[in-house]
Amino acid sequence: MALIPLNIPPGIHANGTSFKTGQQGRWWRGNLVRFQAGLLAPVGGWVKVSDTTLDGFARGMHAWRDNGLRRRLAIGTNEALYTYSDSGEIEDITPLYFAPGRVDGIYADGYGYGDYGDSTYGTARESSEERLLVGASTWALDNWGENLVGVASHEGVIYEWAPGDAAATEISEAPTANRSLIVTPERHLVALGADGNPRSVAWSDREDNTEWTASSTTLAGSIELQTQGLIECALKVRGEVLILTDQDAHSMRFVGSPLVYGFDRVGSACGVAGAHAAVAADGWAAWMGQGGFFIYDGAVRDLPSDVYDYVFSDINKIQRSKIFGGLNNDFSEIWWFYASAASTEIDRYVIWNYAEHVWSVGELARTSWAPTGVFNTPLLMSVDGTLYEHESGWTNNGTAIGSDRYAESGALSIAEGDSVMSVLKMLPDERSAGDTRVRFKTRFAPNGSETLYGPYSLSAFTDMRFQARQVSLLVEGVEDDDWRIGLPRFDVIEGGRR
Repeated sequence: MALIPLNIPPGIHANGTSFKTGQQGRWWRGNLVRFQAGLLAPVGGWVKVSDTTLDGFARGMHAWRDNGLRRRLAIGTNEALYTYSDSGEIEDITPLYFAPGRVDGIYADGYGYGDYGDSTYGTARESSEERLLVGASTWALDNWGENLVGVASHEGVIYEWAPGDAAATEISEAPTANRSLIVTPERHLVALGADGNPRSVAWSDREDNTEWTASSTTLAGSIELQTQGLIECALKVRGEVLILTDQDAHSMRFVGSPLVYGFDRVGSACGVAGAHAAVAADGWAAWMGQGGFFIYDGAVRDLPSDVYDYVFSDINKIQRSKIFGGLNNDFSEIWWFYASAASTEIDRYVIWNYAEHVWSVGELARTSWAPTGVFNTPLLMSVDGTLYEHESGWTNNGTAIGSDRYAESGALSIAEGDSVMSVLKMLPDERSAGDTRVRFKTRFAPNGSETLYGPYSLSAFTDMRFQARQVSLLVEGVEDDDWRIGLPRFDVIEGGRR
């Protein structure tokens, strides 16, 4: 007898087929699992924050503290604007004349759709090549001191709300028909896609979001980016603001009078997928593009992904405006949520662990994210308008998750893969025995018939009996608890070469 280690590197590798083109000996699919310190582990559970159900689909969230240090969260949907505080109350602060926006992204035909400069004037869109993709309605939200400022992409009106006010109100002096906004570290309110020009960046005077006229006595101003792209969003990165279009990336840096801000294009062919598909971390940013992942740390670079095929071969491109990302500080992760090709609403996620550069994937229906920092855990909105606190416990709001947490490997060759091996036991290298179980799919050849064995509850020495040249390992959760899977080993006897 001999102990054969199953050397499965950490991370999901979902590029290619399970044996021939890269997934052999790798984890190739999973759900609600992550990889930490090289070990397979469960993703935490979630609990409902409030029984209040919000109207519409949340497409933007922002957390901040007011001057009384109360934690606050703004939630923008296509139908309304809400705030939540650590008192547990959700308040409707929708502006009085707010017009509801689009639930889904659509291809627009005919006249009158799109932004200025999108295409030729007076031409009706008919064929699929000429139609304009109009995204679902999203919110850009930030805090102006203790006040909230925000704009909905379909409406373009910049609103402000002060804690205690009944509703947000329009900043009447601000530009209109804006695509997004951000507040800079220098205390300028910036309108992106200002006045209906999808390439225009306008900023208010310092400390005064009602003054937008450039003059010798103000620091207000505007510029049109030199790009063919349409502005999608902006993020605060250390020492600058990163502006992302659907085609390229631009840096916005404070330079003082008379220009106030300087602009440089820092990346091309790196367009962001949507208004919330970019995430700022500690001095850098990463985003999901329309056909890949990118990172900016002073220069834009491609972000290689082990799950590229899985994500981009099965994604609903018409609903890319719904894609959103979130920073999960405690686990050194960035999550992106997107709609699969068969769905019009978000039903999948992909995780990048930036500390260990490993990836994971899964299925979860969420629409918006607020990271840790102000609140202790990530806050996410579900498609039914419920706010959840994630990484809290191990269940789905008290309902067992169990075997919905799993990871499956591609084909693993036992020993050299030439001889038939008789497997007698498995030494799991697992913490919290009994919380997981395993199944095995065995074959005598890569394209041969498959035989399923198990499930086996893991223990220090798990008895089992099967013969194979290749085996796929399926690990499933049993108890909703913390567990770890490291380097399992088989106790085997070598057979013949039949």
